[in-house]
Amino acid sequence: MITGDRLGFRYPEAPQLVLSEVSFAVAAGDFVIVAGPSGAGKSTLLRSLNGLVPHFTGGTISGRVIVDGLEPVVVGPQRMCRHVGFVFQDPESQFVMDRVEDEIAFALENAALAPGEMRVRVAEVLDLLDLTALRERSLSTLSGGEKQRVSIAAALALRPRVLVLDEPTSQLDPESAEDVLAAVARLNAERGLTIVLAEHRLERVLAFANRMIYVPGGGHPAMVGTPRDVVGAIDLAPPVSKLGKALGWSPLPITTEEGRAFIRERAFQSAVAAARIGTAPVPYLTAQSLDVAYAPRGNGGTRVVSDVSLSLAKGEVTVLVGRNGAGKSTLLKSLVGLVKPQRGQIRLGGRDITAAPVAEICRDVAYLPQDPNALLFADTVMEELQITLRNHGIAPSEAPVPAAALLAELGLADKAGAYPRDLSVGERQRVALAAMMVTRPGVVLLDEPTRGLDYEAKGRLAGLIRQWRDAGLAILLVTHDVELAATVADRVLMMAGGKIEAQGDPHDVLTSATGFAPQIAQLFPGSGWLTVAEALQGLCGDGPARTGLGRAGG
Repeated sequence: MITGDRLGFRYPEAPQLVLSEVSFAVAAGDFVIVAGPSGAGKSTLLRSLNGLVPHFTGGTISGRVIVDGLEPVVVGPQRMCRHVGFVFQDPESQFVMDRVEDEIAFALENAALAPGEMRVRVAEVLDLLDLTALRERSLSTLSGGEKQRVSIAAALALRPRVLVLDEPTSQLDPESAEDVLAAVARLNAERGLTIVLAEHRLERVLAFANRMIYVPGGGHPAMVGTPRDVVGAIDLAPPVSKLGKALGWSPLPITTEEGRAFIRERAFQSAVAAARIGTAPVPYLTAQSLDVAYAPRGNGGTRVVSDVSLSLAKGEVTVLVGRNGAGKSTLLKSLVGLVKPQRGQIRLGGRDITAAPVAEICRDVAYLPQDPNALLFADTVMEELQITLRNHGIAPSEAPVPAAALLAELGLADKAGAYPRDLSVGERQRVALAAMMVTRPGVVLLDEPTRGLDYEAKGRLAGLIRQWRDAGLAILLVTHDVELAATVADRVLMMAGGKIEAQGDPHDVLTSATGFAPQIAQLFPGSGWLTVAEALQGLCGDGPARTGLGRAGG
């Protein structure tokens, strides 16, 4: 169905190849995961399957790719779209219409299908993706998971034999992500559709795949095999596989269901990490009884944040979780002044900033939005940081954090002279993070900062967040990545329907919230463990692993 033979690619004016000598084979009906570090070329590989690379991007391609008997580099995207349906990371970036039904029909109209045939196909994919009830809805009113299913339906309307998805769950909460992946898996199992899916959060997708392509980047050859074989040979792995490697479980589990096969009936001794010793966190940014609506309620506006009170303390990481559409991003925007509350008060360091201009608030409150492009303006990565310093009246030599050192901490030292918008999504996210942190603000608001980040990059980010916390910063992190939350949170808030429904210790909130439990908590219910480190401490202590948890089947 799909073959790649020594595929290589270099973007225009790029100093080095983004893909080099990549060879692989995908059979009809396979479900393939494409994984690898941020910036390794996963999206480039996916775009080579429908001709977007090099027809849309330019650049130099070498080797050969064949998809469904065609060469994308020869026939181009216009013809390949009938064979390869493509779903981008951000579904809204490919929407061109306002209504669900119109969006799905758009590609069919461009293909000049007869009206009767169009109606049949639209109805078919609406039913296939459980969207029939939404066919008249405006796209702007849909949840993140619903938008992602609409983008998949639009890609399937031309009845391609291959569906390619670029990080389809990166913006989705765990439950919405599960719904989207279940729909994709059903297409694969019931329709025989070949699936090629790039994803960083392997814990979400490994259960569905039968093949895996690992693209290491740096000019190194790709690794191709079963998910178990590839995960066993690389450092990037979900928590259950990391735990299995540490305890010598064989065959290596790649899902929590497989991990449970190694666990015997036993009582678990909680090994929850002790609280940090030191002075109690000092409240710094507080919100009291906030109501936020995008239009006055008397004129039909919808209240998005309702009666929310919270306190962010210096030296503490607060993590905010919840479903798509719960109001999390709106809450962050209200704290930095981008949207003004209809009711309530926000105080920063004791002063009322409820009506203060954004520029004033941002002198001490850094805000990283979900879309990193909103913060990128300069011609080089280093200039992005220098612009931030100039806007705050700080000379580069007097920066609280040396720009070069900060880029190195974020794994961007070799990107200092690169054009930011030419970087991968994960790299752009880190550039935006560097640009806002170079002034070392007192409060940091992060909205989904792990989008596009691999496990190693997330580990570096977690380390930085802990450093900032220990340096006395107040940090509020909004994320759907429960594994990151388990690693960095001192306190977790759960938001639903615009309200804070639960808050407290992460070991209590994350394990009690349906759909938000990390893999280790799922594997050892009732243990109080959230991370691999806590599980290893509880299972092994200072000595060897306890009996009953060794290799299964001898």
